[in-house]
Amino acid sequence: SMRLASPRTASLVTSLIASSRYSARQLSMSAPAETMSDYEKFLFDLNGFLVLRNVLSADEVAAANAAIDARSEYLRSREDATLRNALEGSPHSAAGPRMDMGGMLSWPKPHCEPFRKLLAHPRLVPYLNTLLGPGYRLAPQPLVVAQDKDSEGFALHGGPISGDDGQPLGKFNPELQYRCVNSEPWTSLLAMSVQLCDHGPGDGGFCIVRGSHKLNFPVPADAANGLAPGFDEHLYQPQTRAGDVLIWSEATVHGATPWRGTHQRRIALYRFSPANMGYGRGYLEIDPEAYADMNPLQRAVVEPPYATRLERSLVTAEAATKHPDGPAPVKVRSDAKKEFDRKLFGTNYF
Repeated sequence: SMRLASPRTASLVTSLIASSRYSARQLSMSAPAETMSDYEKFLFDLNGFLVLRNVLSADEVAAANAAIDARSEYLRSREDATLRNALEGSPHSAAGPRMDMGGMLSWPKPHCEPFRKLLAHPRLVPYLNTLLGPGYRLAPQPLVVAQDKDSEGFALHGGPISGDDGQPLGKFNPELQYRCVNSEPWTSLLAMSVQLCDHGPGDGGFCIVRGSHKLNFPVPADAANGLAPGFDEHLYQPQTRAGDVLIWSEATVHGATPWRGTHQRRIALYRFSPANMGYGRGYLEIDPEAYADMNPLQRAVVEPPYATRLERSLVTAEAATKHPDGPAPVKVRSDAKKEFDRKLFGTNYF
């Protein structure tokens, strides 16, 4: 049977109470408030990505940019040749380096707040739940990417047939996969790029190979590096405005062209995985106190990987919209089973 961590959240999971055999995938696909539209599912299944327009308000974008401005001294330049993301002399390369900055979730308030909000943003939760299932979690740590004019892009990488560090070697890549079963899309790793500036015609930046999340052959090295004649016609580069959000399966081959815009490019890049899967390992080293003042929904997203049936807190669209600072709904494991686990293993859960 289902119950909640707090009586205040009783209305949040009424659709889950019906059966003790509740399926985690059924949650995200059955409740209309929790899911993408059928047309959005069609487009994601067709292309492997979506462009979500006007997700963040002008105030939310301004708050994120103000936080970056206040901590810009911590931007780390990828100047060293071993840190570059594009083959020198290739169409993806440029003289200038990309700049990265991490740790936004543990910055002092108020600077952490616009980035924490993105973990369970009410406009984004339906997409995360649909594509990853209930209990979605932060996989690698998020980062800010900043680029000045004439800084390098990124060679094509990702894809279900991959190899070592994104270089396609023709091997099945279990870490980056996409499936759609019974009209339910699923990916093992979902990327989310929050646009903190405009990306106009000719500016450069993110590019993607439509439909490549279903590849059966590796991307040839020349194509990945932009050197294969005519392959650029297969690259799609969306034009976006500040406040838009790009989401894509990491199984979809993607990269970036050099930044040619006269303004500084800025994005906040997140990756999420299903509840019981992990990609990055930074969570093993982060002091839990760094996230102690997050609200319950945000804390649910930074939990380690484990199954939803083991009392994992869930971020639902209803909770994110109506009770953003309230308790997160959970599926509670029976006291009898937990007591048996304690006797058997010495822990509350197996």
